[in-house]
Amino acid sequence: MRKRPRLSPLVSDADRALFEEAIGPVRRHVPAEPARETPRPAPEPRQFELDEARVLDELLTMRIDPAEIEVGEELSYLRDGYRPDVLKRLKRGSYSVQDEIDLHQMTAEVARTAITGFLAEAHQRGLQCVKLIHGKGLRSRAAGPVIKRLVDRMLRQRDDVVAFASARAEQGGTGAALVLLKHKK
Repeated sequence: MRKRPRLSPLVSDADRALFEEAIGPVRRHVPAEPARETPRPAPEPRQFELDEARVLDELLTMRIDPAEIEVGEELSYLRDGYRPDVLKRLKRGSYSVQDEIDLHQMTAEVARTAITGFLAEAHQRGLQCVKLIHGKGLRSRAAGPVIKRLVDRMLRQRDDVVAFASARAEQGGTGAALVLLKHKK
């Protein structure tokens, strides 16, 4: 077995002496043991709990029953001349949503203009499926879902709309509508 050659120290004795003469006596630094890490407490979902409590309060003071809005308030429409499976496929989420617009916090007039512009642009871009997020109208008080009704009326009157339906739960449920547009020719 061969021995490895001994490497010369990085600092020569002459350099060490010169350093000590310039600086003075030195003592070696002995690193301390790293501090022990104490386990952190589990996070508390305070904001979530506050939000949940606020929702319960809102439900008790609300004039509109959210259960009535969710059940029986689904939007659904198929233009005459199209096969029923087109609407079924739309409701199942078979079409990929290519663009969307959020109409929350808009007045009816502003929403009308926004919907018209959005659908015109979608048609011009050749999009087939878009989503209109209208909300469920829970804050509309006694008036009910104003924007939702507006969306329903407007879409039924447009020639470029083949079908529309309330979105699946993971896409907004009855607070959004998926719209199938005619292909651009």
